[in-house]
Amino acid sequence: MKIRLVVIGRGYDAVEDMPEQWDVPEDASVEDIICMLLKRYGDGPGWAASCLVALRGRHLGTVGSHEPATLREGDELTLIAPVAGG
Repeated sequence: MKIRLVVIGRGYDAVEDMPEQWDVPEDASVEDIICMLLKRYGDGPGWAASCLVALRGRHLGTVGSHEPATLREGDELTLIAPVAGG
């Protein structure tokens, strides 16, 4: 199935070559996608433990501590890295 993965906030540029659509297994979970990111791109600020996770526009927690969720065809998973400064 295909999903859309969006990484915004600090470090988004680390995944500039990231495809807009991802082919993932039918039973893929949010955790599976985070593991895919780590495997493909290594540790990155866009999916550090403090990043927020949203699925279908619903906040699930952080990368380090989020509700388990299974993805569906066409879902959008968003990882939001915190930004600071003024």
